[in-house]
Amino acid sequence: MTQIEKKPIFLNHIAVHVSDLQRAADFYSAVFDLESIPEPFKLGRHAWFSLGAAGQLHLIQNEKSSMQHDKHDHICFSVPSIEAFIQKLDAMKVIYENWEGDQNTIQIRVDGINQIFFKDPDGHWLEVNNDYFM
Repeated sequence: MTQIEKKPIFLNHIAVHVSDLQRAADFYSAVFDLESIPEPFKLGRHAWFSLGAAGQLHLIQNEKSSMQHDKHDHICFSVPSIEAFIQKLDAMKVIYENWEGDQNTIQIRVDGINQIFFKDPDGHWLEVNNDYFM
């Protein structure tokens, strides 16, 4: 009997439904400087972005939902400088907060990582932290 080679599992993509594709694509592109990549459907309902080694972000045009998004359900991005990232958010007039909801406040986790939370145009929660290891 031969041993089967184990290959690691990796994240392929995250799919996020949005009510206004262009608004959402502009937001994610501007806030995170994401590189747009070709999407195969060509229906005008998808925008795909590279997340580097982490995979891809797929934005999908969908009907507006009245669903409230819980902060526990979020996408997290790590940046080399949270202070520089906050300056960018401030310039774009994007409101951020700590976990408790205190605006313009950085959360410091017990492990010393700084993090902030904010919403995309459809109310999906996003976290940004300085747990940058590249």
